[in-house]
Amino acid sequence: MQSGLSNPLHGSRKDIVSVAGRLATYSSGAPTPAGPPNPLLLIHSVNAVASAFEVKPLYDLYADRRPVEAVDLPGFGQSERHDREYNARMMTDAVHATVARLREANGNLPIDAVALSLSCEFLARAAAEDPAAFRSVAFISPTGFEGKARDARVAGNRGKPWLIKALYWPIWKRGVFRLLTMRPVIRKFLEKAWGSKTIDEPLLEYDCQTAQQHGARHAPYYFVAGYLFSTDILRIYESLQLPVWMAYGVRGDFVDYRHKDRIAGRSNWTIEQFETGAFPHFEVLDQVAASYDAFLAQLPTENNKSAPGFHPALLPIP
Repeated sequence: MQSGLSNPLHGSRKDIVSVAGRLATYSSGAPTPAGPPNPLLLIHSVNAVASAFEVKPLYDLYADRRPVEAVDLPGFGQSERHDREYNARMMTDAVHATVARLREANGNLPIDAVALSLSCEFLARAAAEDPAAFRSVAFISPTGFEGKARDARVAGNRGKPWLIKALYWPIWKRGVFRLLTMRPVIRKFLEKAWGSKTIDEPLLEYDCQTAQQHGARHAPYYFVAGYLFSTDILRIYESLQLPVWMAYGVRGDFVDYRHKDRIAGRSNWTIEQFETGAFPHFEVLDQVAASYDAFLAQLPTENNKSAPGFHPALLPIP
């Protein structure tokens, strides 16, 4: 456990050990007549100071309606932050491990899952690899639709060994991260994400705290060096057969969805645009929830227990 960092969410904190390392998870809620029994998994984005705090509005809302869980991905929040290679495969394995444990705790029901930004790529791959574990997936401000099409036929990542080597150069390997995570720099990043000077101040405070934790630089350095970006993600998105809800904003620096025509119009995809930045659930939670709830209302409530997912290799920590 990282010292000096409070839990980002209320509820029960539990850790699991998986092939992706020790993962901190936060859970709350129980089935109610107003909500489905299927558990809901929330996955934060990836940036220099990411954590489960980024899904707090959704977590707080749905904890009153159904079983809900959020996870700190490897290298972030209160999860393990060891010095090792962080890549898209590791993050996808972390999703598999979290899903397996969440299903085990909820009668092996298939889950609904929501991811933010780059983590949408990890969730999409996990759903493509183990579709029976999911009732639906939701992507908020997903990456993979921007710039040059990432539609390679073979799975891989965009990692640049020369860049990760440069970031770990002994002279500045700590100084670079300190510069990236100064309060004014974090604020500027959030303003770019919001497309506005009006950001969520509690999120900023938690971001500043998580940046101070031991080992905080490792996962962000591999993010900056491209190791968490998949080269084939457009093909993964196209391969999804289960129900998909996608939401995105129109303000700020993260509004390039030039390749969304690759999936727009497909019967299993529902796409919503909001007049917000990249974190619409912080700005217009009521609108986001209304759209997502309408999407979920069209799905059958799954009460049949299916087999556990194919990635059950995890050990619970009491």
